Amino acid sequence: MTAKKTPALKASANKATSSQHTAPNTSANTANEALIQTLKARFEAHPKRHPNMAWQNVEARLSAHPDKLKVLQAMEDTGGEPDVVAVDHKTGELTFVDCSAETPAGRRSVCYDAKALASRKENKPKTSALELAVKIGITLLNEDEYRHLQSLGNFDAKTSSWIETPADMRALGGALFGDYRFGRVFTYHNGAESYYAVRGFRGSLKV
Repeated sequence: MTAKKTPALKASANKATSSQHTAPNTSANTANEALIQTLKARFEAHPKRHPNMAWQNVEARLSAHPDKLKVLQAMEDTGGEPDVVAVDHKTGELTFVDCSAETPAGRRSVCYDAKALASRKENKPKTSALELAVKIGITLLNEDEYRHLQSLGNFDAKTSSWIETPADMRALGGALFGDYRFGRVFTYHNGAESYYAVRGFRGSLKV
């Protein structure tokens, strides 16, 4: 015969069950709030990147697209320091880009793509720029986007970043990267299978 739960035991059980259901959400909300505060502080510290834009509009956009916060958190966790660099005034769509002074520290020592990774017979890097970008949920900057970012400040003065490579060039085995040296922005090429401790990649996210 099963003993009946006392009111105290019932209350305790209900409280435990309630905690199990609410704890994950509370934790996620706390993390999201911390991320939003980080993004706000960065946004306000760099007005040149987004002239005539108000943070309240950015926050409203993020609230309307909470799924994007996971991607922004991954950008942040890998050292990207994402910030808003463009807005579509017709749709309200925002473009976040990795704005760390140097190429994101958590995305370095990667070759260009999966094909390049597979071509290496030894000393393979752990992954490639394109594969990691897909995992994070971002898109590599193309040359125009990279140069736009460089117009907002000086980036990659000691490092370099892979950038999106045209298919015809990639078919010949090459891939593009960019950096900032001697007061100028450079884009150049390497074999797509190459990788360096000071080369990573920057990406963008539409919100």
